[in-house]
Amino acid sequence: MVARIGALSLALAAMLAFSIDAADARVGGGGSFGSRGMRTYTPPPTTQTTPRAAQPMQKSMTQPNAAQPGAATRPGATSPMASRFGSGFGGLLLGGLLGAGLFGLLSGAGLFGGLSGFASLLGLMLQMALIAGVAYLVIGYFRNRQEPAHAYGGRGADPGAAPGAGHAQRSALNGMLGGGAASTAAGASDLAIGPADYDAFERLLGEIQGAHSREDVHALVDLTTPEMLTYFSQDLHDNKANGVRNDVSDVKLLQGDLAEAWIEAGSDYATVAMRFALRDTMVDRATGKLVSGDPGELQEATEVWTFRRDHGQTASLDWKQGWQLSAIQQMA
Repeated sequence: MVARIGALSLALAAMLAFSIDAADARVGGGGSFGSRGMRTYTPPPTTQTTPRAAQPMQKSMTQPNAAQPGAATRPGATSPMASRFGSGFGGLLLGGLLGAGLFGLLSGAGLFGGLSGFASLLGLMLQMALIAGVAYLVIGYFRNRQEPAHAYGGRGADPGAAPGAGHAQRSALNGMLGGGAASTAAGASDLAIGPADYDAFERLLGEIQGAHSREDVHALVDLTTPEMLTYFSQDLHDNKANGVRNDVSDVKLLQGDLAEAWIEAGSDYATVAMRFALRDTMVDRATGKLVSGDPGELQEATEVWTFRRDHGQTASLDWKQGWQLSAIQQMA
């Protein structure tokens, strides 16, 4: 119950803090938002479909410090409290003594109120030393537990793959998504992506656009991560408040490239550059009158979509292969 209340509070806060402009139409038209794990604030590699860099993330529930690999666990890293008092056992002891003094001030007994004589002071110091020692051991234990894991060959990966395997994966993606030559993004993929994954990415593009157009929140729950659902729900809420409805149809992928795919903290990530066509209009909810856009015109858009699949999901259950939309980025 506590976890559910916390998640609900986070979603409500995000809806207030990260609202998408009601003037934006199609999914993703509002900018760059979502999360790409530790790579949230690292630009995805350029591809043939997106030769220019993608925009930095404008809205994300992933904090910049938390998104940097090893930011909290790199050698020599200290917390703000440790940086003020020094690191290690001595710093914890000094911090504990100062904390005791502050408590004395707040209780009206003075900075070191209640310490009568050398014996009392020595006793307090011994107690604080024991507490600091235990805290030091506990912090060290959890710090070791949180060391970032190295990339490994997870589901679908071939640990013995020959050099250039990542290039082959991108070539396959271009074939499945209708793209041209293979992407030349630097570095091989940490995660192997197969034909069923490529089909899922292409279909997710159309299904998510359609669910957003129908204002089908239940469908978006299955197709997107909770964070993306929060943004889309706010988008739909704004449209209703402004008396308009977004109408998207005839979504067709024209070209696509796999920018990168990797494994992180029990989840698979795949970032895909996509150029697609669609009809995109905004109409009045009450009268159906056209507000913006041209229903007779096919528009083109190029965006970078990131999909996430948690390892607890069973990929064979549905056509999505366990993937959900995790982030959208526009071109810079």
